[in-house]
Amino acid sequence: MVVDELAGTEADRVFQALADATRRDILARVIRGGQSVTALAQHYAMSFAAVQKHVAVLEKATLVTKQRKGREQIVHGDLTALRRVGRLLDAYEELWRHRVQRMERVLDQE
Repeated sequence: MVVDELAGTEADRVFQALADATRRDILARVIRGGQSVTALAQHYAMSFAAVQKHVAVLEKATLVTKQRKGREQIVHGDLTALRRVGRLLDAYEELWRHRVQRMERVLDQE
């Protein structure tokens, strides 16, 4: 089942990473095109170290990868991981749709 594909602690890490608005914004930026951590840090009113920590959370959740380019680390969004998250959410939506349909059938019988 698709729900099992992204299970347990991996799903927890993904949804914890996506729960923060700054991390969602970082993810959106690096999906459009890889950016260095330095370039990302310029978009936020926080320290470079704080942005690095946000990137580390996204990386631990496998939503981004980092690639060293000289002295810089370029952050790229991982579309494969995002597709897995999308399939998981679709599977949960399907489960709930089936539950609602079963409830409607029960109510119609009464």
